[in-house]
Amino acid sequence: MRISDIRATTVTVPLKAPLRHANGCHWGRFVRTVIEVEADNGLIGLGEMGGGGESAQQAFRAMKSYLVGHDPARLEEMRFLIANPTASLYNNRTQVLAALEFACLDLLGQDWGVPVCDILGGRLRDRVAFASYCFFRYPNPRTGAGETRTIDQMLAYATAQKREFGFHTHKLKAGVFPPDYELEVYRALAAAFPSDSLRFDPNGVWSTEQAIRFGQAIEGLRNDYLEDPVYGLNGMRRTREMVRVPLATNTVVVNFEQLAANVLDTAVDVILLDTTFWGGIRACVKAAGVCETFQLGVAVHSSGELGIQLATMLHLGAVLPNLSFAADAHYHHLTDDIIEGGLMQYIDGVIRVPDAPGLGVTLNRAKLEEYSELYRRLGPYPYDQDPGRPGWTPLVPNDRWADPKDDRVIQIPN
Repeated sequence: MRISDIRATTVTVPLKAPLRHANGCHWGRFVRTVIEVEADNGLIGLGEMGGGGESAQQAFRAMKSYLVGHDPARLEEMRFLIANPTASLYNNRTQVLAALEFACLDLLGQDWGVPVCDILGGRLRDRVAFASYCFFRYPNPRTGAGETRTIDQMLAYATAQKREFGFHTHKLKAGVFPPDYELEVYRALAAAFPSDSLRFDPNGVWSTEQAIRFGQAIEGLRNDYLEDPVYGLNGMRRTREMVRVPLATNTVVVNFEQLAANVLDTAVDVILLDTTFWGGIRACVKAAGVCETFQLGVAVHSSGELGIQLATMLHLGAVLPNLSFAADAHYHHLTDDIIEGGLMQYIDGVIRVPDAPGLGVTLNRAKLEEYSELYRRLGPYPYDQDPGRPGWTPLVPNDRWADPKDDRVIQIPN
């Protein structure tokens, strides 16, 4: 089997409401580039990549000259062919590599008649548990519904998510409002769900001193971990010395060199493995093995997936013996998907690992065209800008917080 063609299609899929975060906003939709790697036997493998609200089509078109004629089973050679570590100083292709690896594993699974998790060592679990992902949100620009700004709104939102999807773990995406206000919101969530676990993520925009203050204030809650309170291993290390809550990251340990540094002088207790950020599912399995050896915690990170990347997260979760936390996902914020059958279903907070060969998902061509056309109409959006605060940019550490009393109606293209 040899690669005969690579195609990339950029889509934008609507969200239930715009998702605010410490560095900007998802403007009511995700922009994702869907990858199709076709083999000379007619099989098509699927991949997916984000890009901060922008298309990655051109990057994948450039890969055709590298990979047409390549054996998709020779994944290690592909890694050095397109993401050689020295060459990548000039053209960082880690995420491109990840999407192509997804598609090649999908091809191999289809050709061999087995799910991807069987290629990765065999499943240890048939279902993967997920956390709710509670964002501060602007109202839906079409309906005016879905705003999450006040404590009462956040509690109603989290309660509705638990009722609909069955979550037993709740994650608050923070770093938007002043830390003391977000502490009130987090404590309210803990009081509302006393039997559930919680996690908090301000996206690394606090000072170390603020992180210590906040971390000490939540020590009595049922915390899974405090995720990225500061940016940088040394700031995390200083925080860890003063706070009795495990620290987690998906920003300062995202490759093996950083993982080695963390092992030699621990700054982070839980590594959040992202199938895109780490360069593929196989890299995440390898990193999880290092974490198992040194008794670091492991969780699965979400970078804003559609069904193809969600399938990679499920296959990853299926094979990790040391997956000790519920996975993250933005998936339940979507209104639709580009795979056959529509959105995958949560049952009591878990999603079943696909059983079909390969990744176990297939493209819905009509949906692909519908959301490709929507992207052509709306274009990209700046993930790192806030539509409600033109000209704003956060500092690190930040002191430019949004006002929780600001109830202006924000105009967002839709």
